[in-house]
Amino acid sequence: MPNQPKYTCTNCGQEHSDFPALAFSSPDNYHSLSPHAKETIAEITSDFCVIQHPEQTDLFIRGVLIQKVIDHCENLEYGVWVSLSEKSFDDYSENYHNENHETSYFGWLCNDIPGYEFEDSIPTTVFTQIGNQRPEIVPHDDFDHPFVKDYYNGITKAEAERRIEEMLKSS
Repeated sequence: MPNQPKYTCTNCGQEHSDFPALAFSSPDNYHSLSPHAKETIAEITSDFCVIQHPEQTDLFIRGVLIQKVIDHCENLEYGVWVSLSEKSFDDYSENYHNENHETSYFGWLCNDIPGYEFEDSIPTTVFTQIGNQRPEIVPHDDFDHPFVKDYYNGITKAEAERRIEEMLKSS
């Protein structure tokens, strides 16, 4: 397909014609910390983030949110972060290398997806995946927010391409 857009991957630097995953390197809670706070109260890896405030500890994991594209054969994937309760975070951490661990947790979406206003965090269900794949994040369908409506109704290929361009420009 000669007119298919190409995207340069921010990780490998290669050009691809398929949709790139739109990945957030950290939860917004971590991203908004000062450099000093990142060094002193936070710890982050590619899959876990812990922020130890004096009054509370915030716990995050990374997952995949798959956005249906209604007029295309490919979906748009977001690499997003969700906050979990201590009990859920501990269970996920303890079973991180267990290829057969399959469960779900309640979580809060902790990345603001470009193109939407986020006054409140979106409640989600986090589904762990067999084979040690990143968990799938699914927003609650009863939460009234334009992103949730788009998640369940799907977006067009043109909208997906617009989102990709917007995310690539901001990274």
